[in-house]
Amino acid sequence: MKISVILCTYNRSRGLALTLKSLAASVLPENVQWEVLVVDNNSSDSTRETIEDFCRKYPRHFRYVFEGQQGKSYALNTGIREARGDVLAFTDDDLVVEPTWLGNLTMSLQSGPWLGSGGKVLPEQGFSTPEWLAIDGPYSMGGVLALFDRGDKPGQLDWAPFGANMAFRREAFEKYGEFRTDLGPPPSELRGEDTEFGYRLMAAGERLRYEPSAIAYHSVPENRIRKEYFLRWWFGFGRAAAQKWGRGTDVLGMPRRYLTMIRIAGVTFMTIIPRWVLALDRRRRFFYKAVTWRKAGEFYESYRAARRKT
Repeated sequence: MKISVILCTYNRSRGLALTLKSLAASVLPENVQWEVLVVDNNSSDSTRETIEDFCRKYPRHFRYVFEGQQGKSYALNTGIREARGDVLAFTDDDLVVEPTWLGNLTMSLQSGPWLGSGGKVLPEQGFSTPEWLAIDGPYSMGGVLALFDRGDKPGQLDWAPFGANMAFRREAFEKYGEFRTDLGPPPSELRGEDTEFGYRLMAAGERLRYEPSAIAYHSVPENRIRKEYFLRWWFGFGRAAAQKWGRGTDVLGMPRRYLTMIRIAGVTFMTIIPRWVLALDRRRRFFYKAVTWRKAGEFYESYRAARRKT
């Protein structure tokens, strides 16, 4: 089996070195060929020098790829085209992976029913959760920090894996296309290019496996542990969700998007806002506030889509 790890990066040369160092320590069977493609998405710092240093140290395993079109999805798609592997794994430039990460993430993709897999993403060691934030349980918002933990039991995923820790057979892209370039940062404010691809496969009936032993640790910068950041993220997430819905069919000459807006407003004012206002627990209260921001994003994007069609 040949495995290609695709890692896209933009102006994070200092943290990138830690990620590459952890990937260089990967432990796999001798009969497995593996490479790390680091796609430089038009960085202006010392990113290229950092990558090329690892290419010199580990010429069998590291390759530098440049993508000048700004946007993570463009960089991801370039990595897919340049990769030599039968299995394509993905991670980010602000993580540290365990030495067994790559082998555990991809072992189920050699044969069998699984077209893709997703692993566990935990916060970096020493991370302290604010009193207003839940990162597990029913009110978890760990996804905003790219955390992904579906427990310790492997099995079929009912939730699309995150781009920080996922892998697919190459045939997934040959059959279902690449990542959507209208999603993902920058320049788009709409997130979810990674999960959209996973849900695309799941909607087609494909099976994705959860591998809890494939563990990566995500850094959590201080500027992300702010309520304002979470609310902006949820608003953008709502917009991205609404954009994926498509136009739909008109009802009695009225664009379906207008009916969708009425539904969103009804659910928000009748259900979500009361739960936000009446919640006594701080984490539960902020969770419903964030959901309100998501619904606002859905409403806003639905309105924009309806206006474009009228």
